[in-house]
Amino acid sequence: MPFSSPNRLFNLSRLPVWWLHLGITVRAHLALKKEATRPAGANLLQQQAKFDAFIEEFNHERPHEALDMKCPGELYSPSCRPYQGIQELNYPFHDKTVVVTNCGRLCLYRKKINLSTCLAGQAVGVKEVDDGIWLVSFMDYDLGYIDLEEKTLQPLNNPFGPKVLPMS
Repeated sequence: MPFSSPNRLFNLSRLPVWWLHLGITVRAHLALKKEATRPAGANLLQQQAKFDAFIEEFNHERPHEALDMKCPGELYSPSCRPYQGIQELNYPFHDKTVVVTNCGRLCLYRKKINLSTCLAGQAVGVKEVDDGIWLVSFMDYDLGYIDLEEKTLQPLNNPFGPKVLPMS
């Protein structure tokens, strides 16, 4: 599917979270970040113009090897099924589902722990794995452990980073 430009400005810090929620892999779209943000536009309108120019080139001018050297715009056709929205995330194997605040905090038992603003408004699963130690997960990704007494998050390795396979 070609990139589309919503009526609102792109927010790159939040895009990967929504893409994950929609089932889109992050690595496939690093070209957008690389080509449309370096250097960044001087203001929001100029940055939006850079995004729009990238989207036009990506969809209609740039052939893709994976598409037999065709452009996405040549092959794309809208779905005949109506869009039903994104399903709510649920965490049946966790103790609680908590929504991250707009300022990126997770509130658990009246304790506020900084998580990330890119998860603002998103539901995360929390599961107590030891006394006062909670595992925090977003979708299928374990993000880290919260120590409720210390009110800190100990992040795990970046789940979105490059995967290095062992040498055989």
